[in-house]
Amino acid sequence: MQIFNFEEGSVQATPDEMYMKEALKLAQRAYEEDEVPIGAIIVCQGKVIGKGYNLTERLNDVTAHAEMQAFTAAANFLGGKYLKDCTLYVTVEPCVMCAGASYWAQVSRIVYGARDEKRGYSSFGHKIIHPKTEIVSGVLAVECATLIQSFFRNKR
Repeated sequence: MQIFNFEEGSVQATPDEMYMKEALKLAQRAYEEDEVPIGAIIVCQGKVIGKGYNLTERLNDVTAHAEMQAFTAAANFLGGKYLKDCTLYVTVEPCVMCAGASYWAQVSRIVYGARDEKRGYSSFGHKIIHPKTEIVSGVLAVECATLIQSFFRNKR
């Protein structure tokens, strides 16, 4: 079941909205594979260098979050573990694990859509995020929240 259709419209999207739409496409893929629908991409100098979506069920791995998949892909692309000058776009606020990984990877920006009030990093204090990391929240928040809410509503 496809929740969103992201056709190019007449309204000019900001770069953050454009990249979040790409992350939402990955979240939709996770949804279709019966994974928690979260998608993530890493952008560096205007180029997508890493992508991921939740694979925790398929891989039977609690650490196989969308962000972790994207971090690994981006680090492999760059040939190093640090993601300085990179932006993480993720459909849902990162959990503590993913926020911590962003800290160690030294991600410059994190842009997320929907807030996760139960498991999002901000519920546990902002010191988990690297102090130089810029945070932008609420980008396409309604679309991001609708997708994940639909997933869990269908599970009940």
